[in-house]
Order: sequence, then structure tokens, then C-alpha cells
Amino acid sequence: MLAVRIVSGTAVPLDRSDVDTDQIIPSDWLKRVERTGFEKGLFSEWRDDRDFVLNDESYTGARILVAGPNFGTGSSREHAVWAIQQYGFEAVISPRFADIFANNCTKNGLVPVTVPPDFGRALLDAVTADPSLVITVDVARGTVEVPALGMETDFPMEESTRVRFLEGLDDIALSLRHEDAIAGYESRRPSWRPLTTAI
Repeated sequence: MLAVRIVSGTAVPLDRSDVDTDQIIPSDWLKRVERTGFEKGLFSEWRDDRDFVLNDESYTGARILVAGPNFGTGSSREHAVWAIQQYGFEAVISPRFADIFANNCTKNGLVPVTVPPDFGRALLDAVTADPSLVITVDVARGTVEVPALGMETDFPMEESTRVRFLEGLDDIALSLRHEDAIAGYESRRPSWRPLTTAI
């Protein structure tokens, strides 16, 4: 995955609470065998409503999704994260994320930013009022800022997760950090045992 230090740009306000993964990417989209094209399924049932926020051209090109509380509940599906990323979002801000969804975000390079409820509400209102408002998520510092309004808050992130973002490390990359040790172990394994590496 790509390294992420700072995400700065405009945002889309999704003023809905308890958004589950089936609403993010309906189950019909899970039949795809490719890992691309999921942006077309992002909130696809809601996008049938011409008044839905993603249909508002004022928010075209936004890099951040500002959501209500309890975002990403329901079944675990990486497709939800892929759809959000492939649409163009690099970070999601919410007062609360479902644990599985947040974990899927960190493994795929989408920054889940947990903010206090009052800050989240104020941010939703601010972005709704001004689609051109720029928000900056600083992963290294663990802060969210809206310089034009003087708004700023910290957000929690485990240090190991922060390192994953800053260095662009997915699970495979983390394993490959130990490639020499793995190769050394394999060279000492008895030949009658099954191989764990490709021939």
C-alpha cells in the first residue's frame, strides 16, 4: 500500500449515523472477481436519489469523507474500504467506527479518524455549509485541522498502525521485513517437511 502522512483537501458530509457495510457497498457487488470498479457501487442504493450528497457536484474531487457516528457497522467486507478508496477518498472521519471496519481500513491504507462527537458534529455542519472548506488530517501528528475555522483536534491511533501508514506497510510488507529470517529458517527445515515458500 502507499505511504500516507498527510491527507488534505475538501470533504463530503455524510450526515447519517449507523451506516453499515451493506449500505456502503451492497452485497450484489461482492460477486465481482476483480478488485477494481467498486467505486460505482459506493452507496449505490442511496445514489439513486438525486438529492444524495454524492450527487452534488459541489463536492466533486473531495478526498475526505466526514460521516456521522457508528460508521462501518455490520459484516466484515474489505469491499467497503475498496469502494471508498476507489471513489477517491483517502480518509474517513467519524466519532465512532466499527472495529472490524477500522481494522480493514488500516490494512488497506484508508485512514480512519476518530474524533470527539461535538467536533464531528461541528465538522459535518461546517462542510455542509461550505463545500470548499479544506480539512487536513496529519497522520504523523495525529491531528485533524480546519485552518479556515480554527478547528483542531487530536485523534487516537496505535503506534504500530501509525508506522504502517507512514511507511506504507500492508501485511505482506510487514512479513517481508523478516525475509532473511524466513529464508534462514526454511534452509534449516528437514527436507521431508512441507515447504512454506514457492518452488
